[in-house]
Amino acid sequence: MPTPNGNGSCNTAAVPCSCGHNHGHQPFAGEPASEPDRDALISARGLSMWRGSREVLTDINIDVRRGEIVTLIGPNGAGKTTLVRLLLGIEQPDAGRIVKPASTRIGYVPQRFEVDSAIPMTVGSFLALGERATLKDIKSALEETGAAKTIGQQLSKLSGGETQRVLIARALLRKPNLLILDEPASGVDFTGEADLYDLIDRLRAKHNLGVLLVSHDLHVVMARSDRVICVNGHVCCSGKPEDVSQHAAYARIFGPQAASALGVYRHHHDHRHDLAGEPKPLAPVPSMDVPPQGRGT
Repeated sequence: MPTPNGNGSCNTAAVPCSCGHNHGHQPFAGEPASEPDRDALISARGLSMWRGSREVLTDINIDVRRGEIVTLIGPNGAGKTTLVRLLLGIEQPDAGRIVKPASTRIGYVPQRFEVDSAIPMTVGSFLALGERATLKDIKSALEETGAAKTIGQQLSKLSGGETQRVLIARALLRKPNLLILDEPASGVDFTGEADLYDLIDRLRAKHNLGVLLVSHDLHVVMARSDRVICVNGHVCCSGKPEDVSQHAAYARIFGPQAASALGVYRHHHDHRHDLAGEPKPLAPVPSMDVPPQGRGT
């Protein structure tokens, strides 16, 4: 393990990795500057994390601002969930710093949520745990996530898509300005995946939320992101989805067909899917000439 130097960072050798460059690279164009962005909802600089003798994160910079969706992509084991745990304060980095203004309020949707079927609990009872939420608040959050009909259902009997919507409703009860979702489409079939990300996009626009998404799925997520950060132990590349998809590091990690897959899924949907996966027509949408109110640039 490297030893900290005088300024608190760690000295590491420049070790080539699968993305084709050294860990100690200079920031790519579009990566955050060396100083934290104090206008961001959360900002981190130089985050590094070791587990025993293995460095799982190296010199990570990240900002999430109001009104934008930032997506972390990368292969399994790339350190995405570890980075989220650092940003949430669940674990502490071995190097680097995180700046989170007092006004930042985080709603978190975890990657895994296990329900003991032997413990009877309705969705409404679950949402009332740990939060000073009124029944009106609970109903409103479920309505907003398209899961209103689940309020009296047993939590253990929900489908994957219903469970994820209930977890998002739980996060909304905190009145967040920053949503952090770790693999929110886990356990959701392909039919419901696109609609779930549409929901997240609508919540962002309605509440002017900052959103940090974590995923190793490329197709739907890339098409709904404002910025993408490709992580494989360190930041391989970052920027707009169409730029990242053309980056050599992205192609080395995900394969030459990944960029074309992005193009396939950048299309307009004229329908949505309900909780059972049935297609439903979309309500009329406003003209795209005027950006949604509160959306970041």
